[in-house]
Amino acid sequence: MKKIIYVSDINERLKQLVIERLPWLVIGLGIGFLTSIYISNYKNILASNISLAFFIPIIVYMSDAVGTQTETIFVRDLSSHRANFLNYLKKEFSLGLVMGAILGCSIGILAYIWLRDIKVAGTVGLAMFINVLIAPITATLIPELLFKERQDPALGAGPFTTVLQDFISLMVYFLVASVILL
Repeated sequence: MKKIIYVSDINERLKQLVIERLPWLVIGLGIGFLTSIYISNYKNILASNISLAFFIPIIVYMSDAVGTQTETIFVRDLSSHRANFLNYLKKEFSLGLVMGAILGCSIGILAYIWLRDIKVAGTVGLAMFINVLIAPITATLIPELLFKERQDPALGAGPFTTVLQDFISLMVYFLVASVILL
């Protein structure tokens, strides 16, 4: 059985660090570009309701932040062999549900107070809820898959999970906007 070799920046040469890290970042660049193309499919929705663009940074950021919290703790526990995948998944789903409700309602209310547009507020709030619910699941699944494949989850999970979560969060946002605003 192949053992996972955990990368330590302190002991590695620059060339080796580039070889180990760059592939994950190139994958992220590619998925990021595809995400830009995906968003362009919603230019009519954005053109008819430009205020949706105001919330893109917070939708993406909150999804990433929630996912990063989960991923950091899970990868740490994987490296110390304390992680039980199914227990983590259940716990993180419950956590995502609660945090999604709190953050979704909060941003929905703030959006309504600011813009006085119930449809935009509903779109932002519902998209936030769904994304915060999904983010911890994604952030648990990716490191687990890498770990099972004998890859260092600390090396690949961050960049890959982040760009995947960015894509998912924007996909959810624009799908919710399509349903509510059309």
